[in-house]
Amino acid sequence: MFMVGVALPFSVASRRSKGQSFAGMLLHALYRSAALILLGVFLRSDSRQQTYFTFEDVLTQIGLGYSVLFWLALARPKVQWLAAFALLVGYWGLFAAYPTAASSLNTEELGVPQDWPHRLSGFAAHWNKNTNPAADFDQWFLNLFPRQAPFRFNAGGYQTLNFIPSLATMIFGLLAGSLLQTKLPGFDKIRILACCGVAGLAAGVALNWLGVCPLVKRIWTPTWTIFSTGWACLFLAAFYWVIDLRGYRKWAFPLLVVGMNSIAMYCLEHLSVGFVSRTLKIHFGQPVFNVFGPAFAPLTEGIAVLLVLWLTLLWMHRRKIFLRI
Repeated sequence: MFMVGVALPFSVASRRSKGQSFAGMLLHALYRSAALILLGVFLRSDSRQQTYFTFEDVLTQIGLGYSVLFWLALARPKVQWLAAFALLVGYWGLFAAYPTAASSLNTEELGVPQDWPHRLSGFAAHWNKNTNPAADFDQWFLNLFPRQAPFRFNAGGYQTLNFIPSLATMIFGLLAGSLLQTKLPGFDKIRILACCGVAGLAAGVALNWLGVCPLVKRIWTPTWTIFSTGWACLFLAAFYWVIDLRGYRKWAFPLLVVGMNSIAMYCLEHLSVGFVSRTLKIHFGQPVFNVFGPAFAPLTEGIAVLLVLWLTLLWMHRRKIFLRI
């Protein structure tokens, strides 16, 4: 989410340098939004008996906010900051003002056992799994689409409205990307990113500890938005220092192969992981992933499948085949 925002100022600058008009860029942004949403629905529908309309997938989440992000990319930084904090404060207010679930509610019918250890209490209960305004929205919204059975809850607690605070994440990335575009000295950029990173981590921990808003990734709480942005800023500062300023680039080639074909990797991960895993077992024997013991089998399987997918992307990279939207 953050890196989508970081990349956008460079994309806009590239299109402007080619003489593309605002209308052309806007149409492309709208097309990209629609394509990401439809691709996310397509991938979620794999192995289903009919189209499975759901919008909490990362691609659909990006698509739902991308057109707004593009508009903000053309605005002043002050407007971008105000938009990000308005989204976070407004979304926090929605949850804070929404009634908590009644004690008599049978949450097991919403996929949350009564003895679930992560149940929140007190003011934080406004953000409890599947008993929050975003969950209620999905119980209405997702049932507007044809379904095999009525939608009742998301087993993981993910919600469509997550795109609102995640749009703030993308806006913070947009600000970081704009910073990298400036003519400031490299170490000044690193200093700003590092300070923002530390501030984001501190603010996220403080908001959670003070009980203002819990730190929950699956519903992308405003606290999580700020906290995860802190980490993203620190990683971006580190990579910028190592790769751009120090010039150590060769070690990052495996990351470059994936990064330049991220849509392809995402699709491969959704569509072929099971096939690759079964194929490896067929040709190398069923116990192939137990080479380091049963306890490490899931890790070994993950590494082996990732290697196969990466080699596929390497083949595409060498032939300059890149899937772009």
